[in-house]
Amino acid sequence: MTEKNNRPGMPQDIWANGKIYESYIGRWSRLVAADFVDWLGQPSGLRWLDLGCGTGGLSQTILNRAAPGEITGMDASTGFIRLAKESINDRRTRFVAADGQRLPFIPAYFDTAVSGLVLNFIPDPGLAVAEMRRTLKPGGTLAAYLWDYADKMQMLRTFWETAVAFDPGAASLYEGTRFKICQPGPLETLFKESGLEAVEVRGIEVPTIFRDFNDYWQPFLGGQGPAPGYVRTLGEVQKERLRERLEQTLPTERDGSIRLIARAWAVRGTKPD
Repeated sequence: MTEKNNRPGMPQDIWANGKIYESYIGRWSRLVAADFVDWLGQPSGLRWLDLGCGTGGLSQTILNRAAPGEITGMDASTGFIRLAKESINDRRTRFVAADGQRLPFIPAYFDTAVSGLVLNFIPDPGLAVAEMRRTLKPGGTLAAYLWDYADKMQMLRTFWETAVAFDPGAASLYEGTRFKICQPGPLETLFKESGLEAVEVRGIEVPTIFRDFNDYWQPFLGGQGPAPGYVRTLGEVQKERLRERLEQTLPTERDGSIRLIARAWAVRGTKPD
């Protein structure tokens, strides 16, 4: 998917190369997905919708932990859909490229509808949730999770705090500033205003352990997402300056590893009977 940045002249948020995304965010999203699916506690044999399935991390977790009868994964990025199809060979799954605000599915088809790390990048999150609700059976579960960009998504918060110290204009690109939805209150409100019942929000924390600074830094050179997109606009001197300051700022263990925490906010609700 892509969304225009708020800063004039800056590139779009690009989500096209699934393999680069995996090394950047996907590997950490998969850790959250396991806790998220277990929290939902859905019975086996259900029909699942995975809106914004990306490279298939959440869909694969559902297969591994929830014994679904069927999963339909959809994403606006054809590159991500391609990698999901290549990575997951299971007769219970299908992956389609589609707009999250106009789902190509009949009403009341799915038992469970989920979305991981996507709603904040959709121009109208309320419309996406309404579409998920439309395709959900009465009594079905609708759930999502988003990074806590403003606080404990430490790998990104540290990046942006360091970048903004050099370039105050970069603050408008920081997800913690741009996406107010990625907090418990707005998420709860979004679900309740969409007509869902028994709405709950909880935090999910996972460790993000980088082997060394290079393991942390290299994904920022891949151009996938707001922070790597910003790095791509920098000249070589600016880029090296940012890299050096990050290396000085990040907490490094004796073995060279960098141990951070990533928190996501998860929300779930039930479609009324």
